[in-house]
Amino acid sequence: MHARTSAKAQQARIEALQAEINELQKILGEDDNAEQIVSHHIKLLHRYNEAKDATQILIGKLATYRQTTIRQIHNDYGLTDED
Repeated sequence: MHARTSAKAQQARIEALQAEINELQKILGEDDNAEQIVSHHIKLLHRYNEAKDATQILIGKLATYRQTTIRQIHNDYGLTDED
């Protein structure tokens, strides 16, 4: 009897996991290739980092021109450490 209950519990768990998989595939895209998605996100992050680096260079040049600190430029423009 214990084995039957255990089998039923296992089957219920399998069904719950399959339902979760199906839901996630709906959200993420059932036919999407995971490697392509990751590759695309890496490319986007690379572009973001390049833009952020260029911005920091310009902020540094502006600070030099104004004879102030980069921190002060950040404060003047309302930029946070996360920006």
